[in-house]
Amino acid sequence: MSINIRCANTDDLLNIQHCNLQCLPENYQMKYYLYHALSWPQLSYVAEDEKGRIVGYVLAKMEEDCEDNPHGHITSLAVKRSHRRLGIAQKLMNQASRAMVECFGANYVSLHVRRSNRAALNLYISSLNFEISEVEPKYYADGEDAYAMKRDLKFFHLEKEEVFKDAYTDIHSGRCCDHS
Repeated sequence: MSINIRCANTDDLLNIQHCNLQCLPENYQMKYYLYHALSWPQLSYVAEDEKGRIVGYVLAKMEEDCEDNPHGHITSLAVKRSHRRLGIAQKLMNQASRAMVECFGANYVSLHVRRSNRAALNLYISSLNFEISEVEPKYYADGEDAYAMKRDLKFFHLEKEEVFKDAYTDIHSGRCCDHS
């Protein structure tokens, strides 16, 4: 099964909303998706199957008013039931995290997850190295508590430095100046 991960665009919003409605109890109005797409177009991603159908998405943003410690937030992540357990959610989350670092210098990313969502908790803790920072009582409309979670993005900063170092080494042969 071939899956393509790409940056979401405004043409994807109806399909993203449809995926959300199929997968999650929390739903958003179209203007909320549009706000993300227009404000942070480089942070949200979709997963497409071989026929170009959206089978998953991550909706992400940067938190505003935090210039001294830039960080992102995952608003929503969903993968259709037919495409779960294929690593799609992890790829979507890593792509959004990488973009937060590359585009905005984010130090960490946060999210909320239902206390009862064992599958998501396993993904976030075991595969993506999120840590629970606090419990937010009655966070969801139905009264369920949420775990507020954070993921340090140091790894992506190191990855970015390696890419720049390799690019510099490839471009700069050292013949034009003395580096002894």
